[in-house]
Amino acid sequence: MGLQYEVNTNRLFLVLCARGQLGEDQPTLWIIMSSLEEPIGLENFSTCNGAGWLRRFTPSACRPMSDDTGMNNCGNDNRECSSSNCCNEEYGWKRRSKDGFIRKPMLRTSSLGNRMVYESTCEWSSKDHGYHLTGSKFEMQNLVDKVFRSLPSYVKIVEVGPRDGLQNEKGFVPTAVKIDLIRRLTATGLCVIEATSFVSPKWVPQLADAKDVVEAIRNIEGIRFPVLTPNLKGFDAAIAAGAKEIAIFASASEAFSLSNINCSIKDSLVRYRDVAHSAKALGIPIRGYVSCVLGCPVEGAIPPSRVAYVAKELYELGCFEISLGDTIGVGTPGTVIPMLQAVISVVPMEKIAVHFHDTYGQSLSNILVSLQMGVSVVDASVAGLGGCPYAKGASGNVATEDVVYMLNGLGIETNVDLGKLMAVGDFICEKLGRPTGSKTAVALKKAAPNTAKM
Repeated sequence: MGLQYEVNTNRLFLVLCARGQLGEDQPTLWIIMSSLEEPIGLENFSTCNGAGWLRRFTPSACRPMSDDTGMNNCGNDNRECSSSNCCNEEYGWKRRSKDGFIRKPMLRTSSLGNRMVYESTCEWSSKDHGYHLTGSKFEMQNLVDKVFRSLPSYVKIVEVGPRDGLQNEKGFVPTAVKIDLIRRLTATGLCVIEATSFVSPKWVPQLADAKDVVEAIRNIEGIRFPVLTPNLKGFDAAIAAGAKEIAIFASASEAFSLSNINCSIKDSLVRYRDVAHSAKALGIPIRGYVSCVLGCPVEGAIPPSRVAYVAKELYELGCFEISLGDTIGVGTPGTVIPMLQAVISVVPMEKIAVHFHDTYGQSLSNILVSLQMGVSVVDASVAGLGGCPYAKGASGNVATEDVVYMLNGLGIETNVDLGKLMAVGDFICEKLGRPTGSKTAVALKKAAPNTAKM
């Protein structure tokens, strides 16, 4: 088998090509994959063979068009698509152009709706671009299982845009805009939205209105709004404003801890004991953050053992979840794996979340390898907003839109509507006077008018 790439003058096609002897017991598959398509759907391998899940990459797969929601329509004739990137109708090829497809369909129901797949054989052909894939159904299933069997079926996304996304903005963002941003995010399907931080206005002036923000959203039901509380004074202020969940944070870097919260790692953990004790007394859930887990702007690389130590201390303080943050975005899958291995040796996997900044464009690959290791909670920020006032060079968080798009393509549920999420990104970017940091949002906006003309 081999992987072949070919550039067409009009479109870039990713071609998966496998050559072999044809036999009566071997299905045949001709594949055309366009770089402009939606992500591949891999949510139900047990009932969908190669043709079923690879069809999402074909030139006639669902493409979003511009409409009121931004995601509800497809660019092909007689087809309608939901915001979960799935076709709702029985999938019958009706190609308008020169490409011809030969299919022997069978309708099956998956977790995302009806899909037309093949029981044993499939043939796709294109007059201009024909690529031949042969192999048994058993071999294809083994390949899929090997690559994707460790992925979770559901990922909880923790939206950190209103706090981590806005804290580094130079100009003060009006309180009304912050509240409106949170309210809009609640309509996307997100179940956890980090609202603000009760820190000293001297250190983070952008979040000086934390009390007003929490008071405005505290009666919204069905969604959690954790707030950061670096000390007992911040905790008391948060509870007085109506906060129902808090977060505490420690660094895996001594230098960063001193610059961020003006104390050593050990002292910060001692300080949080009082906060944790008070929270437990009131039945307030505590989320823990560990920053600089893969690198520090002062110290450089951070030993995985130190990350594990801090994570374990926070877990033993009573944190129900520990978010591991690559604050300056220097991590790669090669550094994420040993770090996670160290942490899961002292903290249960189901208690771990990941938080990646996209400074070097590695966030999605880091998230994917984290999922393959068993993580099922991911922090992200709408429109890729973010940065850290104490970490020079740190870019924004990974964009929530990009994470949702990738997870949709893997068939992993998030309950988040991508179209509505993109609309929220447009809203806050307009208010901030800057373009979105989401590559997905940019690409889909460009693709929608182009596909409408095809």
